[in-house]
Amino acid sequence: MNNSIKNVDDYLSGLPENVLVALEKLRKIARAAAPGAEEVISYGMPMLKYHGMLVGYAGWKDHIGFYPCNSRTIAAMKDELKGYGTSKGTIRFEIGKPLPVKLIQKIVKERVKENVAKAKKTKK
Repeated sequence: MNNSIKNVDDYLSGLPENVLVALEKLRKIARAAAPGAEEVISYGMPMLKYHGMLVGYAGWKDHIGFYPCNSRTIAAMKDELKGYGTSKGTIRFEIGKPLPVKLIQKIVKERVKENVAKAKKTKK
């Protein structure tokens, strides 16, 4: 984890151009799907926060890592995620291939619903 990264602009400034372009596209899609979310740096990468952490994203040499902040989301969408590299908490989108806009939107919106429901439960 790089503690010198204080904000998303710091994070983005260190990326190669091809990774930056892909990550900026993902960032735009995710932010539009969660308009009330705050963008923060956590675990050394950009994250969207709304009633808790929603999703994170990071640029790597040959892919964009997309992190839905829980393994349930990936498990529930395993059929829709076929063709993408996944692990328990990560979805990998290859650099140079089109991003699955509707899938990213769906994941972010689902995470918003989950966090809102959890926040309502906590308030009771």
